Amino acid sequence: MRRDVKSNIVKLYVIKISKWLMLTVPIVFLFYRENGLGTRDLFLLKAAYSFAVVLMEIPSGYFGDIWGRKVSLVIGSVMGAVGFGLYSVSSGFWGFLACEMILGVGQSFISGSDSALLYDTLEEQGLGNTYLKEEGRLVSIGNYAEAIAAPIGVGLAALSLRTPFYFQAAVAFSAVPASLLLFEPQRRRVIQKGNFTQIFQIIRYALTRNTGLKWRIIYSSVIGTATLTMAWLIQPYFVHLSVPLALYGLFLPALNLTTGFVSMHAWKVEARLGRDRTVLFIAFCIGSGYLCLSLFSTIWAVAFLYLFYMVRGVATPVLRNYINESTPSEIRATVLSIRSLIIRLSFVAVGPFLGWYADGYGMPAALLAGGMVFLAAGIWTGLQLRKEAPGNAVEPFLADDGALPPAR
Repeated sequence: MRRDVKSNIVKLYVIKISKWLMLTVPIVFLFYRENGLGTRDLFLLKAAYSFAVVLMEIPSGYFGDIWGRKVSLVIGSVMGAVGFGLYSVSSGFWGFLACEMILGVGQSFISGSDSALLYDTLEEQGLGNTYLKEEGRLVSIGNYAEAIAAPIGVGLAALSLRTPFYFQAAVAFSAVPASLLLFEPQRRRVIQKGNFTQIFQIIRYALTRNTGLKWRIIYSSVIGTATLTMAWLIQPYFVHLSVPLALYGLFLPALNLTTGFVSMHAWKVEARLGRDRTVLFIAFCIGSGYLCLSLFSTIWAVAFLYLFYMVRGVATPVLRNYINESTPSEIRATVLSIRSLIIRLSFVAVGPFLGWYADGYGMPAALLAGGMVFLAAGIWTGLQLRKEAPGNAVEPFLADDGALPPAR
């Protein structure tokens, strides 16, 4: 074991904090409204961000597997700092659109490589079985950072709604030195370095040849799309409830503290319920959360958001662990990027539609529509996962002679 590799975990904490200490999130919808934008524009901009992630998600994951997860994280950190730097001086839909595209490409270089580097760091130390706990802590730290950011962002917004963006640029820059100081863990590497046709081999392996991994990815993507969509529906929902701005700084951090606390103990929930019941529990609660919110239009309905975020705290580390358990080390970042790509593609389709639906028919109708879709998709894919992925065995991506393994 190399002590320098062990230090990666602390540096990944710094990178996670820089990405989740989002001073702008609590007021971004109000900031857009100040610049003449509406709910539809909010979802169009966030869909553009997701589209940028989609364009680079799998290539950037493959880049991390080939050239190193550290290099990928450095590129993503630099682009994050640049994106928020430009955001702080931009105005109007098209200016914001350019910033979202830069931030999306930057995020694609971080997505997958961070979890892959964490998993392989633990594997090198002989601690691979502790990944779920460590991922839970990492998710928890991110949510704690977002919780702290909410009141700070609201406080800075009292000066002006643009002020949080100035500070966000500085926060994003903190990831740059942390990523530069990372060390690359030892791992098996794909044989044909730089051969981009291998990307299609990896996609085929993950989504057709390894059926257990396929359903873990698809199910995790459904739940990920549901939680991502809810994250951007919260502020329009608060506007629908006429929640005062001052309470944004109370409700939003409490939501993230809830997720953070539960994430640290997600492994206990999964151990108590067992894998099969955990899968259906997550799917049922996530879909039902949308439906419950659609039925009430009083401030007390915020209680359902806390229940939703508790389940999110279980889902995030548990579902990442399910995928990592079934993924060979040499293609881990690419496979995790496939999951993120599916989530972003789904959000590009669902997010703007729900934003348009909310503008035209009201927030309760949009939540009802989203709830029916996510409940049905979550339960169905969860049942498929239970049937097709009962074990944790890792099927090799390439045999010793470099050939693809036979299809199952």
